Amino acid sequence: MISGKLVAMIEDHADQLTARVVGELQRHPRTAGYHRLAHSELHRRAYDVYRNLSKWVARGSESEVESSYGDLGRQRFAEGIPLSHVISALILTKDHLLNYVRTSGLSDSALDLYQELELMRVVGQFFDRAIYHTAVGYEHSAER
Repeated sequence: MISGKLVAMIEDHADQLTARVVGELQRHPRTAGYHRLAHSELHRRAYDVYRNLSKWVARGSESEVESSYGDLGRQRFAEGIPLSHVISALILTKDHLLNYVRTSGLSDSALDLYQELELMRVVGQFFDRAIYHTAVGYEHSAER
C-alpha cells in the first residue's frame, strides 16, 4: 500500500525537488553531456517525473513508460549525449527523490514506515523500467 500522503507531498514539492536535481545535473561530472542543455529542458523533464509521480508509480503502464522514456533515449541520442550520462541523470533524479522521502520525517508509525518503504520500492521499480526503456530507445537510434 503506497502512502497517498507521501506521494502528495512529493507532487506538492515538485518545484523544490526539480530545482535541486537540475542544479546537480548541470554540474555533476557524470552528467557532463547535460551541461549544455537548456535549463528549461532539464526542468521540464524532471518536473514531469516529480509532479506526476502518482501517475508513474500507481497507474503508469509499461507501454506509457516505454513510450515516454524510449522517446527520451532517442532525443538524447540525437543531442549527442552519451548513454552513460543519460543513465546517470536518471539515477540522480531517482536518488534525489528517494533522499527526499527518507528525510521527510513523515514516518511516525510502523504503518507510515511500511508505506514509505513501499513507495521507495515502487519508485525504484519505475526508475529501473525508465532506465531500460531509455537505453532501448537510445540504442535503436544508434543502430539507424
